[in-house]
Amino acid sequence: MRATTARTRRAMVRPAATAIAAAVLFTSVQFTMAASASADESPSTPPGTESTSPPPEVDGNNPGLKLRDGATLAAARVLPIISVVESEGGEERREDTSETVKFALQSEVLFGKDSAKLSSAANDRIAAVAAEIEKQGAQKVRVFGFTDNLGSSAHGDVLSKQRAQAVHGVLEKELTAAGITYEIRGYGEQYPIADNGNEEGRKKNRRVEISFPRGDTDSSQN
Repeated sequence: MRATTARTRRAMVRPAATAIAAAVLFTSVQFTMAASASADESPSTPPGTESTSPPPEVDGNNPGLKLRDGATLAAARVLPIISVVESEGGEERREDTSETVKFALQSEVLFGKDSAKLSSAANDRIAAVAAEIEKQGAQKVRVFGFTDNLGSSAHGDVLSKQRAQAVHGVLEKELTAAGITYEIRGYGEQYPIADNGNEEGRKKNRRVEISFPRGDTDSSQN
């Protein structure tokens, strides 16, 4: 009777131990996948919405405003003036507003296909952006990587982050001023700036953006 009871207990313990081991293994696999393929969290300021100027205050009851009876003023809005200069082939794009400067460098001029290793010509292009950062006296630099919508989104998330990190590595060597902070993120296929339905648009979407606040000095357009 005792031998039978012992065998029964061992039979009950084995499935329980197997279930616990499987749960631990499954949790470990989930953690590993999430660490290697997860996208960055939402940006502190989403790309394309960097301007933070408050709208002007308008007194709708001001007698100097002549409105017809029953008419009201719409809410005031700030419409930023944007200057956009793009190279002939579209490899480099610069956007200037009253507050920020942003460079968009196509991935093809920085990296090989499906690679985060910088090309021989990439350092000079990034160094030119670093010179503009120094000219503006910027203390915070954002480096964001993006891809098109081909392939898996998880792969795009990882590749875009690796590319942003590679560009940051060159910027950090070029910028010698103290106190500069960086925001480095990869967003894969999020925030496209062109149509992913054709190769011309996808080429523009495969990019690394470097943005920073404008200083008080006037900046020449490249």
